[in-house]
Amino acid sequence: MTEAQDVFKNIQRKPGLQIWTISKMQMVPVPEQAFGNLFEGDCYIILNVSNSATQSTDIHYWIGNTSSQDEQGAAAIYVTQLDEYLGGSPVQHREVQGCESAKFKSYFKNGLIYKKGGVGSGFTHVETNVYNIKRLLHVKGTKHVTAREVEVSWISFNLGDIFLLDMGKAIIQWNGPQSNRQEKLKAVLLAQDIRDRERGGRAQIGVVEGGQEEASPDLLKVMVSVLGQRTVHLKEAIPDDKPDQNQNSIIKLYHVSDASGQLLVQEVAASPLTQDLLCSSDCYFLDQGGCSIMVWKGKGASDEERRSALSRAVGFIKAKNYPSNTKVEVMSEGGESAMFKHLFKSWKEKGQTQGLGKTHSVGKIAKVDQVKFDVMELHAQPKLAAQERMVDDASGQVQIWRIENLELKEVDRSTYGQFYGGDCYLVLYTYNRANKPQYILYMWQGRHATQDEVTACAYQAVNLDNKYNGAPTQVRVVMGKEPRHFLAIFKGRLVIFEGGTGRPGVVNPDPGARLFQVRGTHEMNTKATEVPARASSLNTNDVFLLKSQAVFLWYGKGCSGDEREMGKAVADLLSEQDKQIVMEGQEPAAFWVALGGKAPYASDKRLEKEVAPHDPRLFECSNQTGRFLMTEVADFTQDDLDEDDVMLLDTWEEIFLWIGNSANQYETQESYSSAVDYLKTHPAGRDPGTPITTVKQGYEPPTFTGWFNAWDTHKWSNLNNTDLNKKTGGGAGSYSAPGGPGNIRSHNQRMSSSISSAHVDQSPTRAKPSGMPNSEQLVKTPNQLPQGADPEKREEYLTDAEFENLLGCSRNNFQRLPKWRQNDLKKKAGLF
Repeated sequence: MTEAQDVFKNIQRKPGLQIWTISKMQMVPVPEQAFGNLFEGDCYIILNVSNSATQSTDIHYWIGNTSSQDEQGAAAIYVTQLDEYLGGSPVQHREVQGCESAKFKSYFKNGLIYKKGGVGSGFTHVETNVYNIKRLLHVKGTKHVTAREVEVSWISFNLGDIFLLDMGKAIIQWNGPQSNRQEKLKAVLLAQDIRDRERGGRAQIGVVEGGQEEASPDLLKVMVSVLGQRTVHLKEAIPDDKPDQNQNSIIKLYHVSDASGQLLVQEVAASPLTQDLLCSSDCYFLDQGGCSIMVWKGKGASDEERRSALSRAVGFIKAKNYPSNTKVEVMSEGGESAMFKHLFKSWKEKGQTQGLGKTHSVGKIAKVDQVKFDVMELHAQPKLAAQERMVDDASGQVQIWRIENLELKEVDRSTYGQFYGGDCYLVLYTYNRANKPQYILYMWQGRHATQDEVTACAYQAVNLDNKYNGAPTQVRVVMGKEPRHFLAIFKGRLVIFEGGTGRPGVVNPDPGARLFQVRGTHEMNTKATEVPARASSLNTNDVFLLKSQAVFLWYGKGCSGDEREMGKAVADLLSEQDKQIVMEGQEPAAFWVALGGKAPYASDKRLEKEVAPHDPRLFECSNQTGRFLMTEVADFTQDDLDEDDVMLLDTWEEIFLWIGNSANQYETQESYSSAVDYLKTHPAGRDPGTPITTVKQGYEPPTFTGWFNAWDTHKWSNLNNTDLNKKTGGGAGSYSAPGGPGNIRSHNQRMSSSISSAHVDQSPTRAKPSGMPNSEQLVKTPNQLPQGADPEKREEYLTDAEFENLLGCSRNNFQRLPKWRQNDLKKKAGLF
């Protein structure tokens, strides 16, 4: 332990990744340039401190397929000791080669490389600028890429995957004829990563399209010189693994105890789970149908129970006959992971009381100030825009249609803001951003509308969407679940009637007494909702309007002056009669008679605090197997949104479906019902009325982009400039990567000869005008530039071949990149 303590003393507590391997039962640091290379015969410990405001910490221990039991045991002990050293707050994860969690893979954006052997057998992790290398990497995956070392032979190839033939100074990427655009792009990024991280940027990359090998004769010649003549037929494509996480709605909670001197595991409850089932003095296992085990350690649990949590979880897996690669996650009370909290029906952070509704408050403060919503804050704080679900100040144009006889019928403007539970409506909101019109199409579904009307509403929304060339963001609004921006559109004049219809000429039956609950503090967040006209509907926190023979305006003790003012304004909309003000506790007999007599009602005053109990989660969607499967993207960024995908962003209060420009048509059509299924099958028993918003690539509103750190509004146009968004059309030159091969076909023709010479003598030659410094001098000795030359534009003095070798792309493609990306490439090449 003292030796481990020495290692722990050197731990950096700042955001980022630190990795150790187990060698001779000791923790040995892995150099940064070797991150992402994992020996199959070893175990590793990975510490990650997130860059978020909370700086949450995760410890992973990774088990190689051929590692020894002793090494696995040592790694588990070190993880427990490291957890204690860091105060018990990190979340611990057990990772098995080939079955790593999405969070683990997210640390290695360019992919994982599994290397044969182990450090103990004399292999070194990585030596920069060593070129006497000959290996073949089998690349798999589109979101999370893994590459495994395989036999350097044509026998290892198949038609569906991608292979990197790494020869030190040259890397040839061979694309199987049945591989797709996204796989090819990810493989290019991995090849570039090997070049930049392991070869100091000095390696050529060439690409061979397996279905058109004749287009790259020189590169093929090099492959044959290494692999031999191809005498075997290439194997058929190996089917990709199913998405690595399907939603399992059957979860069970087990209580773990050693009070009697032996380990007792007892089932406590099945889904949906509630937080009060967890007792601070104990430990619990949460079993997700055998696909993962989560261990929760209460603050009052004994030291022995806490220390042995990880090993007990492994024992639990064996006892249940679950696969040995089942994922394990261990966390302490107060440091629960987002995934863990998502499995509970409700989750309340310490100090947060359960309230009704939500008040925007600035900063974490004990006292809650009622702050009027300032729309200008949205631009300064994108995250606030997302949390408040506001795209602008709601001053745009509004147009409303009702579904009548399954067709669209425009609503009279004088009745805007009146919604009836027996109807469905389409509300088109138009606003400007950067002098371009943006659209939101709300589909409001009444609780008592027929199924035919609900279906017609969705169908007409598609027609309207097509009319605007797919630009509108579509938002499903279930009656009673209106998002904040929807309320703001109507400037405090939103009234929702329980039933009936707003169709002209239709006489709604007289319901007798009617009771409306008014909620809101100003015109941006106020609505009046009809509730059953009985005393039990009252709530001490709100204002109510009771319409019978007389009209009463009832003020609960918990409502503020602002809420009373809004109550008066809405009351004038609902009735022109004089209103009798009634204070809670001073009601006249006529008030109770109209409500059918006194009865108990909600009388706890609410205390609201702005706490987001659920972190947002992003999933790649797939419905191709007939049931909804999804792959989670951990620590997601804008880069994880891929144009070939449909993505689901779950912010708990809202579900977003992001449709990429080249998303599969079947998945696009199925995505909405998939989102409904996701809510229905969610193990936490989610509200099926949660709003579902469809967002299209390039038309993302701030309510979506605010969940992403540093959203780049120009990203899609930049990608178009670098040909990233082109679909594979069978040609070799149909895709490229920033900082990588520009147009692959012409790039290959230019570099085939240098790859050939690199393979033969490891020293490609360059042509250079006389008197000009070479690229190494340009990098190391900028003072050798010709007189009057700009040292900040050293790349202009390179030959085309040197330019591509150093910067990894052609001059033309370099010029198309945004300035920050150009500077980034120049820094990596030592030219900036």
